[in-house]
Amino acid sequence: MSKHPVKTVLILTAALLGLSACASAGVEPPVPAPVSRTDGEKWRDQIKVDGRTDEIQLAVHAAGVSANQDQALSALVSRWLSAQAREIVISAPLGGANAPTAGGMAVQVRERLMFYGAAPAYVRVVGYDAAGQDAAPMRVGFEIFTAEGPTCGAWENLTATRKNEAYGNFGCAVAANLAAQIANPEDLIRPRDSTPIDAGRRDTVLGKYRKGQITSSAKDEQATGVVSKAIN
Repeated sequence: MSKHPVKTVLILTAALLGLSACASAGVEPPVPAPVSRTDGEKWRDQIKVDGRTDEIQLAVHAAGVSANQDQALSALVSRWLSAQAREIVISAPLGGANAPTAGGMAVQVRERLMFYGAAPAYVRVVGYDAAGQDAAPMRVGFEIFTAEGPTCGAWENLTATRKNEAYGNFGCAVAANLAAQIANPEDLIRPRDSTPIDAGRRDTVLGKYRKGQITSSAKDEQATGVVSKAIN
């Protein structure tokens, strides 16, 4: 027996740790198994979402936004609100003779967009290389998306049990209706940004809660379900 049992144990422990490290050095982590998709989700994956830019081009004027340009900006904001798009981008030309004028006009364009209903946080001003062109326009636009659903057909005998399996077109109609009815197809690509909380409403509700008062909104008489009288 060794005269130094503690030292022997430490040496053996170190040797075992080294062997285990060598044995595990070449072992790769397990690959996670793919998540199975249901029959309905497989059809939903066939919805095609395409993006395009709704853009107008404005000539740069030293006097600022003209009356025709103002109308075009108003119509652009209306389409932006209807599409529920993310942001409106103002691209001012850089590098040309009108670059200083374009910078001032970009500020005015941003103010007009906000006047017609675009939130300041959703209006962004950027610059693009005009390649020395003196008449380079100012570009104002946003990205809009369209959804195209799958084509359903070749219906089978739906009364056949098929061993309790889904028929070939199961979920196709749901996916087609989703593509046709969704208000903003961009929601199929990524979630929307969280809207800011209503701090005033929150303080009001918490204040009533602490006082033991009713926190819900007042009842609307028009929502009682009683048929209203005709207005003469």
